[in-house]
Amino acid sequence: MPDSVRNKERSRERFLQAVGEILTTKGFAALKINAIAEVAGLDKKLIYKYFGGLDQLLDEYLRTKDFWSSVKEELIPQTVTDGGKAFSEAMLLQQYEQMNSNPELQKIILWRLSEQRKSLTTLLDNQERTGELLFRNMTDPHFGESAGRYRAVAAVLVAGIYYLNLHTAMNTGTFCGIDISSEEGRRQIQEAISFLNRQAFEQIH
Repeated sequence: MPDSVRNKERSRERFLQAVGEILTTKGFAALKINAIAEVAGLDKKLIYKYFGGLDQLLDEYLRTKDFWSSVKEELIPQTVTDGGKAFSEAMLLQQYEQMNSNPELQKIILWRLSEQRKSLTTLLDNQERTGELLFRNMTDPHFGESAGRYRAVAAVLVAGIYYLNLHTAMNTGTFCGIDISSEEGRRQIQEAISFLNRQAFEQIH
């Protein structure tokens, strides 16, 4: 690989890391071109050269951190015999773990709830496309006319995963008397996610 390509990739990575550092330490309001360049230790002109501008840099950063944006079509099993029950459960549990262990992702969700911005709208659109792909190719055929009922259950589960992790990160670890910041509490939440998803597959007809 030529040095120029390596240098470009290193610079791009430094800019992406700078976005994460600013987001977690100073908040989304501090994500400005000059601040990002200063933290990265690079000329701000390189942001335009390598990404096209601030919005495009933020788009790429958000894609690298968002769980659902990483779920690609090729990851969906070619043969599904359970209507997607095992795969959807695995995805929900992975989302819970990633949200729990990734402060940057927690900040992104708070950012999305607090501000309307093109980059955040793009992220939400990408998430919806991923969700539609999973529903259309896996669970909708299984549930048929009741597919909307499962989608509603999935919406509650995904939203609950977001909120519980944000609650723990921003306030206290206790919710409904469960210390969800503890290993035992997290295990209980994981079991509840699995239980609710399985019940949906067993009860929705």
